[in-house]
Amino acid sequence: MNRVDPSLRWLDRVGDGAAPIYLRVAGALEAAVRDGELQPGDQLPPQRAVARALGVDLTTVTRAYAAARARGLLEGAVGRGTFVRSVADEAGRVDLSMNLPPPPQGVPLGRLLKETTAAILDRTDPSVLMAYHPGGGSLGQRVAGAAWLAPVLGRELGDLAPERVLVAPGAQTALAAVLALAPAGSALVVEPLVYPGVITAARRLGLRLVVCPADAGGMDPEALARVLAAERPAAVYVTPTTNNPTAVTMDAGRRAAIAQAARVARVWIVEDDPYARLLERPLPSLASLAPERTFHIATLSKCLSPGLRTAYLVPPPGPTVATTAEALRALAQMPAPLMTAVVTAWIREGTAEALLAGVRREALARRALAAEMLPTARGAAESLHVWLDLPAGRDPARLRRLAQERGLALVAADAFAAAPDHPDGLRISLGGPAKQVVLRTALEGVAALLSDSGPARAVV
Repeated sequence: MNRVDPSLRWLDRVGDGAAPIYLRVAGALEAAVRDGELQPGDQLPPQRAVARALGVDLTTVTRAYAAARARGLLEGAVGRGTFVRSVADEAGRVDLSMNLPPPPQGVPLGRLLKETTAAILDRTDPSVLMAYHPGGGSLGQRVAGAAWLAPVLGRELGDLAPERVLVAPGAQTALAAVLALAPAGSALVVEPLVYPGVITAARRLGLRLVVCPADAGGMDPEALARVLAAERPAAVYVTPTTNNPTAVTMDAGRRAAIAQAARVARVWIVEDDPYARLLERPLPSLASLAPERTFHIATLSKCLSPGLRTAYLVPPPGPTVATTAEALRALAQMPAPLMTAVVTAWIREGTAEALLAGVRREALARRALAAEMLPTARGAAESLHVWLDLPAGRDPARLRRLAQERGLALVAADAFAAAPDHPDGLRISLGGPAKQVVLRTALEGVAALLSDSGPARAVV
């Protein structure tokens, strides 16, 4: 069959055979998913459209969709339709290892994306949209970035000049551009447990990682002053709000002490700040406390959606802005124009704030669930992940194996270790499971795992 409608092309796989037609339709769906013709998240055509295309009655298609759903291929969303099921991995484990925001509560993200994209295409010349654009973003995009950062940077800095805001295709690219400014062989100060992306980028760029001790409040300012005096590093890397992985949020006093230590030692601060906008009342950023020394990086991937692939990078004022823009262009010529246009429109129109509020509501609910299931876990009320210290003598590798038997994907401290000697624990990400009921069952599995109670069983 030659289908004109792209959403119906997978029906060409139905073919003839002795099996009932509904099973052949379900088999065609399974084959299309297996071969990548249908992707997780793809919406299937309405059942009536499939029935018309095949020349069968609606009941047959209903049975086919039900059979595909029983095979774990499909999931439904009330009022939205039927979609190819999104799973964490091929084994079907519930993923508590990947940090991402949950679906926004009460906000139709898919519809908003469709409407905004259509509006952009209606009012924009496609030849302009698909051409090369300024590497650090257009003035309009930088203005939108300054508006987005205002709740974190604006209170202390006043109006942030848009010329200081660089638009990057994700925080990892922005981070690599900043670290590329440091001379090869120089040192970068980090905490004992740190975001793995900074470890990889630093080592690829020939930077030495120097570990500064940390405690329950985050990086130790007094220890940092000693490290800075002894090592003379190029920069200090800090995630002051909801540290990844330890979920620690530094208080205002500690932030001021770290900013002062960097100022005295005349070293750069790289402030990775993906989570501050999730807080109803963000604490002062390091960039507001030491603007002349701080590179501030804020991604939308952790507070709105990873698919937006947009981050804002604010270098210290002066010539460093142009130098950083050059480094950013060397790594990524420009952000994707269409996606950046969507982000800019959402910020201008207030849609981004509505999405943020929806994500925050869901994050609060999920964090409360984690507090119920795992009372010893730490993390702010809006945190997208929590940290669990492991009891003495517990082997993280063995815990991960046992978790796999329970249908869970976990990540332990060794994935974040900047040095061999580090505290042991688990980072539990709360945004991955699509529904709270799945998260609850998964957290129950983690609790049982840590208490060694209950037989090994799948949670889905």
